[in-house]
Amino acid sequence: MNYITHSFRHADVILREPQFRQQYDDLLAVLDNVTEAEIIDKHQSYGHPDIGKTPKSISKAINDLLKERFLRGQWNVESSIFQDTRYSGDTWRLDFAKDDISIEVAFNHASVIAWNLIKPVLASELNHVRKDIQTKVGVIISATSEMKQEGGFDGAIGTYEKFLDYLPPLQNILTVPLLIIGLERPATFKIRHEQYLPRKKIGRIVML
Repeated sequence: MNYITHSFRHADVILREPQFRQQYDDLLAVLDNVTEAEIIDKHQSYGHPDIGKTPKSISKAINDLLKERFLRGQWNVESSIFQDTRYSGDTWRLDFAKDDISIEVAFNHASVIAWNLIKPVLASELNHVRKDIQTKVGVIISATSEMKQEGGFDGAIGTYEKFLDYLPPLQNILTVPLLIIGLERPATFKIRHEQYLPRKKIGRIVML
């Protein structure tokens, strides 16, 4: 996949330091090695054999491919931030974590952009609630505006550009280095929405 990045609090410089370099290289290798052909195959694999029903966007395909790769690289999946069972469930979990880096894949509603940015901070800072993981740098993987359009994503998702808009007002709250990654639109295909029920759409692969 092609992607762009934005460094907050010098995350790009810090991630190239010896302490973080191997984990950072592993992260970039995961992104670099997911091909558009694999995204197409994975997206189409969810289809119904009779009506060809596939998800509306390629977000599920990308999520599943990333999960497969990170698991293979021995990253912790759905890591709880805290040990206290009162703070469990998706709200208090990170998508992936390994040693000093925590990762959130943010293809969800724009209303939770601030929370997606804060979760890596909670994983990195000391807290009055006992921690289950302690990382030092956060990474947010998001979709660019062009990826949202060409990949069939819901119109309400928070995009890479929107994440950048949130950084200045949250400057004093986001106390740890964050790398914001924006996945760029596919070069070889796009998603075309087709109606299959009155209030349901599917995402059809259209080659360019």
